[in-house]
Amino acid sequence: MCKNTLSALEFDASTAKRAQYEAFDFELEAPGLVTVRNESHENADEHSYRVNVKNGVPVACECPADMYHDGACKHRVAVAIREPVPEAATEYETDQEPAIITDGGTITERTVPCEQRAESRPADCDCLPTFEELPCWPCYRDGFHTPNPEAATED
Repeated sequence: MCKNTLSALEFDASTAKRAQYEAFDFELEAPGLVTVRNESHENADEHSYRVNVKNGVPVACECPADMYHDGACKHRVAVAIREPVPEAATEYETDQEPAIITDGGTITERTVPCEQRAESRPADCDCLPTFEELPCWPCYRDGFHTPNPEAATED
């Protein structure tokens, strides 16, 4: 998929180099919508843009470079060269909770159907009811963004 995705984009060598070497974080927000955050910047919050993906190809980005320059911006190229990202954006289904997790350039994708989520929690889950909206580290590490609904409640 990666080669076909890249061949659908036009970009220069400088854009390719920046897309490859800058530290990006990816979050799947909705079907075909990926938020790309550039962690290389001191103020990373100011360098977060949404990329639209159609049929596995990043087709548009809301960044100024994509709007005003010829060819794909570094955010679109960054999505294209990290194969699990456009795949997840394309294959996203509403009955699943996807998570794309980056760890020093390593990307993993975990998608667990909602009906299996409680049963597939990690054995070392230690979600606490005092943190109602936050999962424990073992659950977060395994791609869960909400606490275990089966966690013991305080009496």
